[in-house]
Amino acid sequence: MTAKVLAYELKLPLYTIQGDRLVTKFMGETSAKLRQIFDFLQVNLGVFLFDEFDAIGGKRTMENDVGEMRRVLNSFLNFIEQDTSDSIVIAATNNPQLLDQALFRRFDDVLYYKRPTDTEKKELISNKLGKFKSAGFSWTSVLKNSSGLSHSELVIACHDAIKNAILNDKKKISASKLNIMITKRQNALKRTCEIL
Repeated sequence: MTAKVLAYELKLPLYTIQGDRLVTKFMGETSAKLRQIFDFLQVNLGVFLFDEFDAIGGKRTMENDVGEMRRVLNSFLNFIEQDTSDSIVIAATNNPQLLDQALFRRFDDVLYYKRPTDTEKKELISNKLGKFKSAGFSWTSVLKNSSGLSHSELVIACHDAIKNAILNDKKKISASKLNIMITKRQNALKRTCEIL
């Protein structure tokens, strides 16, 4: 969301690089792809978002690390240091504790986003639901049920509630309808944690 806002405000294109799609099983290919990206951003002004950055930015001292990933990270560190473009490079992760500390020195700013407060949840949900939010919307149950969800997970729940309302020819979304979507997000989050 931050990258989208920056790109919009600066009137620049947003390029998203998925970390898991960048990494390949062939030695040297990931570093070659990184070089192509940094060559591209030298001549194409934009906001470049490396999403799920822990896929390539993991600590070089990790026991399960393989030499190839250390080389990939070293390549990234070199490319970012040599970057003279006016493009903006953003790296995002949900697991900052997995990142190599050398990365933090290469970026001008490091932002940490905490889970939204109840006030932020109200504002976010109100903005996302807009005219779909029913009168007399019961915040108590929504705030309680959404405990632990991130901003993006709340946005997904709101979008799902809006899609459901449109598909069922409903003009308003009640707290109970939004709570159904919030519960789906909570269940998806639990499944992800169990897999990890």
